[in-house]
Amino acid sequence: MGRTLPERSNSGGLPRQVEVPTGEDMRSLGERLARQVRGGDLLLLSGPLGAGKTTLAQGFGRGLGISGPIVSPTFTIARELQGCFADGSPARLVHVDAYRLGGNGFAPGQDQVGRLLDELESLGLDEELEDPSEGTVVLMEWGEQMASALGSERLEIHIERPPAAARVASAGERELTGDGRRLVTFNPVGARWRDLSL
Repeated sequence: MGRTLPERSNSGGLPRQVEVPTGEDMRSLGERLARQVRGGDLLLLSGPLGAGKTTLAQGFGRGLGISGPIVSPTFTIARELQGCFADGSPARLVHVDAYRLGGNGFAPGQDQVGRLLDELESLGLDEELEDPSEGTVVLMEWGEQMASALGSERLEIHIERPPAAARVASAGERELTGDGRRLVTFNPVGARWRDLSL
């Protein structure tokens, strides 16, 4: 289903790209991904508004057997949900939305990553992101701006939605639709994700 892209500088292997035609296909992709995670995993999900990050997260939650709704945690920053891994052991999903982090209020000489880490510390999330505990998986939306400051073992997932695929004609106007082709790029960082299977 995926094709290999040119190698980037990481020790986790080649990035892979998968074409996803519908929202349900995006959920199915998230579900397959969830069946491969284990405690301590960190996944960074990026892409523009409306690309399908939360849709993938919904499938991810479904793959972990989480019965509650998976919604964007934009206004709560982070949500904790209980499920189980593929082997049946308990799993705790920490679903983080970093979109509103790192805003105004930088200290003199402070860089954006430093500001983000300070905010994560104030929310009690810094340790979970740097070294997720056993039984915990962290799925962070909008986390690309702090990737370099996070764990050395992570899976970076970028969703692109070509503009033409994101819009359909409706009564002479163009509007966003839940379906439409997306390109999802998986970039494994570190040896953990070298054998990713999609």
